[in-house]
Amino acid sequence: QVQLVESGGGFVQAGDSLRLSCAASGRAFPRYAVGLFRPAPGKEREFVSAIHWSGADTYYADSVKGRFTISRDNAKNTVYLQMNSLKPEDTAVYYCAASLVGVVSGYNYWGQGTQVTVSS
Repeated sequence: QVQLVESGGGFVQAGDSLRLSCAASGRAFPRYAVGLFRPAPGKEREFVSAIHWSGADTYYADSVKGRFTISRDNAKNTVYLQMNSLKPEDTAVYYCAASLVGVVSGYNYWGQGTQVTVSS
């Protein structure tokens, strides 16, 4: 069982940066892949980024590639999403999720979300 809590959201201007944190409870957290998602028009949610349990592999949506960086510190049970060069279209509630299956599917544990608002 894993419980996730996101933090770090806020209101910023276009071009600014934010760092989201996804803190987890549970000793098994280092075994989980973690993904970040946000709602999108016409979809329940869209994939933003994900990281393998080891941190060795990372994945990004095309819309954020080159601007966002995901990382994890398993000793602190925390995943980070560094968001640079933010754009108004990045405005959303960001949710982190954990999967024992892998980065593509099996996200059974979800956080409550943190709001990111980017003003032009």
